[in-house]
Parts: sequence; C-alpha cells; structure tokens
Amino acid sequence: MRERGVYAMSLPTVDKIWMDGELVDWDKAQVHVLTHALHYGSGVFEGIRCYETADGPAVFRLRDHMERFERSAKMLYMELAYSVDEMVEAVKETIRANKLQSCYIRPLAFRGYGVMGLDPVPAPVNVIIAVWPWDTYLGEDALANGVDVGISSWRQRGINSMPPAVKATGNYLNSSFARIEANRHGYAEAILLNEEGKVCEGTGENLFIVRDGVLSTPPVSDGLLEGITRDSVMIIADDLGYPVLEESLVRTDLYTADEFFMTGSAAELVPVRAVDGHVIGTPGPITLDLQATFFRVVHGEEEAYEEWLDRV
Repeated sequence: MRERGVYAMSLPTVDKIWMDGELVDWDKAQVHVLTHALHYGSGVFEGIRCYETADGPAVFRLRDHMERFERSAKMLYMELAYSVDEMVEAVKETIRANKLQSCYIRPLAFRGYGVMGLDPVPAPVNVIIAVWPWDTYLGEDALANGVDVGISSWRQRGINSMPPAVKATGNYLNSSFARIEANRHGYAEAILLNEEGKVCEGTGENLFIVRDGVLSTPPVSDGLLEGITRDSVMIIADDLGYPVLEESLVRTDLYTADEFFMTGSAAELVPVRAVDGHVIGTPGPITLDLQATFFRVVHGEEEAYEEWLDRV
C-alpha cells in the first residue's frame, strides 16, 4: 500500500547567516520585497552537507560544490564578489559561528534590489550562506526501506529553454509542480521525463537502476543536473567493482529494474521500492553496499576518500 509522500521541512533556526561578507542574526537576514530574484527567479544556489566525524565536522566535496556555484553564476551573467576560496572559508566560518557538528548548507547568489524588468544584468548581486540542522530529505525510513515514486505528468524543462547545467532558483518551478502532484497521488517523489520521453531525474535527485549487476544512470545530455553525489556514487561503485553505464533510459527500464535508487545532497542515497505501483522490492544488495560505503565516506571512515572532506 502506498503511503502519502508528504515530507515538509520544518526549518529550525540557528544564530547566524552569512550575508555579503558579514555574519548577521538569523532574524535580520532580510531582503526588500522588490528584490529582482523574488519576482523573476534570478538566482543560483547549492545544496551541501556537513557531517559529523570522529575528527569534528567535515563538509562533503565543498570545493566542488562552490565551483559549480560559480559556474552557475557565470552562466547567468552574475559576477560574484567572492572567490571560490573565500566562499569555502565563509561556509566554514558560518558553521563554526553556529556551533554545528552536522548541517545542511545553502549558498545562494541572487539579483537584488534596485531595478525591475526581465533583463537581470543591471540588478546588484547578493550572496548568502545559510546553515541549519536538517535530517535526510525524504526521512530516515526512506533510507532504510525505500520509497514509492511515480512518473510525473510534468516534463523536465528543455535543455534549450532552462539549461540544467545552471542550478538556478527559477529552474525548480517545474520540480515543485511535479512534487505537488506526486504528493497528491500518494508518492514520496516524482520522476520527470524529458521532452523526448526519456527518464531524466527526480525533482531534486539523480537516478540509478541496477540490472544484472550493472548500474545505469541517464547521461547529462538527457537534461539532468550533473550531480556531485551522483558523481561520487559512480566513483565509489567503480572502486567496488560494479560496472556503471551512462545511458538513456525509458520508463519501463525503471519498472523492470532489479534495484533502483536516487542520489542527491539533500536526499543522500535513497532506495526506491516501487515505481507507478510496479514493485521493485526491498533495497537490494548493491544499493545497500553503495549506501553503506557512501555513509562511511561522508563520516570520515574511509581514508581513501579523505580528499572529499573539508574539515571545518
């Protein structure tokens, strides 16, 4: 029986948010109602996690995230006032200021107050970094037992309409449509197809299936975000001896998979139990092996992947 897939995030408050080079009180981190990004979605962001380890808090692949953040800004003609090195240090500073051992991290650059209209370039660029405690996106039970998902009636945005390489705030409106639809149909998450009907991604996750011991994931050219957790899992799988293919998939490939899981900074590595009512079953052995290894990596228990951890 399907469970209603509503996972609302109750946002806990912490002491400080980093705004344009300064730490400000959480309640004072405010913008004008005529901020350009509020009206037109002219912003870029990242989702990153900091994990507790035996040697203190460590951010997973922080530099890779901040480099993607910078690339996204460049593609939207946003000149950031801070280098990658400065933003990496700002993330650490914000975590330390809030005395957190683990947290979710949200860098955001957006077109601010000063002009109105569809050309965003004249508007100033503001940068913020917020951190807060946040458990895994789809819930702890999802990690252990998997989730039910459904193919959305909404298609993923076209690559020549809203380029998926830009992790832009406005890009996620159709993800919101798909997530609302999934929740109303009793699914934990939606799967979006691209305009050609090929499997693309979840509303905020990349996708992997396993068949006959081989992992398959859609290629970036099919319109998905080039996820950093996706890349990490592909490297870990290769190191563990599991073949990985980047190949186009159709919805029936999901129905007939031996195993199916989703990856993302917020969701981490979540098994899929069923797709459109087609039962895949409990998390399979390859999924569980990858999941266990991934969590050992992010908690600093796998020395071979230490370079992925930025110690706070």
